[in-house]
Amino acid sequence: MRAVELVRRLSAHELRLIVSIALWTARRRHGTRSGRAFGYVRGQGAMMFGFGFVCVLETVALAVLLRPWPAVERPVFVLDLYGVLQVVGMHAASVSRPHVLDATALRIRRAAHVDLRVPLDLIASVRLETRYTHEKREGELDLAVGAQTTITLELTESIRHFTFLGRPRYVHLIRFHADEPDVLVQAIREMRTLAPAPRTH
Repeated sequence: MRAVELVRRLSAHELRLIVSIALWTARRRHGTRSGRAFGYVRGQGAMMFGFGFVCVLETVALAVLLRPWPAVERPVFVLDLYGVLQVVGMHAASVSRPHVLDATALRIRRAAHVDLRVPLDLIASVRLETRYTHEKREGELDLAVGAQTTITLELTESIRHFTFLGRPRYVHLIRFHADEPDVLVQAIREMRTLAPAPRTH
């Protein structure tokens, strides 16, 4: 990947994190006007809080230890603050960017780096399936939260998914997490009955 493209993608991700913090602070959610939102943050709330607490402690400790060397303290302090911002942004993105189900598609998201639109007419089956271990396999996408996925989608044909760095992957099976997986699975099944018939080739 070209350096310019990499910088563009990283910058876009940082911007989404900042926007997510603003949305979280305002108690608003992104992209939910046209559909029904389903959260997935409960599985990681405690972990993110703990991680953020450790980052804050590290920031304070290093600021004290490095005070005699201001030339070192200042850049380290900035980097530590950036790390804290990243943790807050990730949690904010998870809260403000939920999964969204509308009449034509299921929008599966994870924080600010995954936003995958799955047309309902490509869903062959959807089921409850709790997994805590995931092996990376060709054609499968695992979007675990707190090391857990609770819903499995099988598709009639592969769809394109872009990795964080922009590499395209084609997937026909998607596992992801939702706070209320049974409610989401039922909603998908009900919406699929109203959607056009699956595509055939």
